[in-house]
Amino acid sequence: MHILLTGFAPFDGEDVNPSWEAVRSFTQRTNLGHRISVSRLPVEFHVARELLSVEITERNPDLVFCLGQAGGRSALSVERIAINLADARIPDTAGFQPREQRLIEGAPAAYFAPFDCRRALTLLQEKAIPAEISLSAGSFVCNDVFFGLCHSQAKAHPKIRGTFIHIPYSPAQTVNKPGTPSMAIDLVIAALETLIGAAETL
Repeated sequence: MHILLTGFAPFDGEDVNPSWEAVRSFTQRTNLGHRISVSRLPVEFHVARELLSVEITERNPDLVFCLGQAGGRSALSVERIAINLADARIPDTAGFQPREQRLIEGAPAAYFAPFDCRRALTLLQEKAIPAEISLSAGSFVCNDVFFGLCHSQAKAHPKIRGTFIHIPYSPAQTVNKPGTPSMAIDLVIAALETLIGAAETL
């Protein structure tokens, strides 16, 4: 199978984004039984979604895992629902801060991920990796990308499966954030390895 992994560039004053730190470790990996491609997306509305669309069209993957940072969460969140809404708490890295806007005119209000979220959760929990199914990917760029993935699957690439996975801050990001949950990047990598290892069943 061909599996596409995406992570984001840093944003909101951070120097790193753990989603990209985890994803980029799969560059040149050849020991996972599948072809792996990786892509780094900017934290910019519309731009990130369009770049993902290009990656999907050019690479034609079978499975897509998009990762993003969700500071404050304590577990990996396997996202189930993408919504057709941009409503940003903060500006993106280009300074754009949409409020109460549709992402794609004429598209459905929401999509369910074309992915077996429940099986993914079971696999991660069997490996003692803190994980949960989430019913909200928010309304920032992460959700924009997730909605774009689901829209691409529904309209142009029906064979694709995949979802968005939110991950906590890395430990280094919480040094000056007392009490804020974090997760080691190595554990995120282990989670991805687990899901990739079961790709045919998801």
